[in-house]
Amino acid sequence: MQQNELIPHLFRTEYRKIVSVLSKSIGFDYLETIEDIVSDTFLIAAETWGQKGIPNNPAGWIQTVAKNKTIDYLRRKNLFDNKVAVDITNENPQFTETDFDLSEKNILDSQLQMMFTICHPTISAESQIGLALNILCGFGAEEIADAFLTNKDTIYKRLTRAKEKLKSEKIKIEFPSKTEIAKRLENVLTTLYLLFSEGYYSTTQNSTLRKDFCLEAMRLNLMLVNYEKTNLPATNALLSLMCFHASRFDARMTSEGEIILMEDQDKTLWNRELISKGEYYLNQSSTGTKISKYHLEAGIAYWHTTSIDDKVKWENILQLYNKLLQIEYSPIAALNRTYALAKANNLLEAIKEAEKLQLNDFHLYHCLLGNFYRTINKKKAIDHYNKAFTISKSLAEKNLIRDEIKKLEF
Repeated sequence: MQQNELIPHLFRTEYRKIVSVLSKSIGFDYLETIEDIVSDTFLIAAETWGQKGIPNNPAGWIQTVAKNKTIDYLRRKNLFDNKVAVDITNENPQFTETDFDLSEKNILDSQLQMMFTICHPTISAESQIGLALNILCGFGAEEIADAFLTNKDTIYKRLTRAKEKLKSEKIKIEFPSKTEIAKRLENVLTTLYLLFSEGYYSTTQNSTLRKDFCLEAMRLNLMLVNYEKTNLPATNALLSLMCFHASRFDARMTSEGEIILMEDQDKTLWNRELISKGEYYLNQSSTGTKISKYHLEAGIAYWHTTSIDDKVKWENILQLYNKLLQIEYSPIAALNRTYALAKANNLLEAIKEAEKLQLNDFHLYHCLLGNFYRTINKKKAIDHYNKAFTISKSLAEKNLIRDEIKKLEF
């Protein structure tokens, strides 16, 4: 991997680890300082590696430099807390391993503890999700704003307020009680869902980075599954959903970055191992009495991977969408349901249901109606595709829409 790809990759994988461990060591009071130190470490890496070459263990290099910079900061500022004691008369103060323990176990524990700490009930659910994306995933305010369909200033203020709240409430980075874990898990899972979606549905042409987003979400989710107190049905269902979606990753785009629709994908490129893992975690999620949206979305994704009779497949998918909309309404889920309705029942009924949604500012709404009308009203189909082309911000999507228009014009 080249340096221009390695640094962003390491930022996604190492930033949250180091921030979690250092914050756990010296507390939320110094969170902004820690974030600055870790970010500055990556700038130093870019400069140093450009001159001297990439070290044998790049991640270890980043961790060590960030740790040493933190120790230097504490020495200069004469900071004390319950875990770190600096003897200002000693030019080379010594720290125990537990002060800044970057062992694999402590890194894993710190991230899990950070996940639940920033999802503390004293801050709003929106702020919890934004803060988790910022600290645990290394997302900047602009990227989070895109995920929330809002502006950067709003997200920046939200993050600042959330961090101040955590400091003023003196929230410790630790595992909450079993009851509290259950309360906070929903927001933790939502964060991982958003992270995965940012990678899977990203408009960037950098396929390596897009895969990183998805793999990082899956890794964090797997950490929850492997921790006894969070190995719950919804956690397994979300991991199942991620596995099913990730199994089609390599079939979704051409080598030139052009989008390939599911019905046109080369199914031999689907990752059968990930599909099997998706089935495994879906089975693991079947305990208990509560069905989450992740169960239903994973079920839909499962049926998409099967080679069973189309009529049976789409009837099952339609029923799952019906249940999904009952427990958590979403315009996008409602739109997707109309496609299943067209496949399971009839096209005219699907068009009628889709047009009721009136999602006129959403490009996929017009793409779907363009698809629906292509065999019964070519002019309407082209009009919808043209609207979709105008609204879409993705070059890959624009190219796909342009191709669909060309097919209809000839």
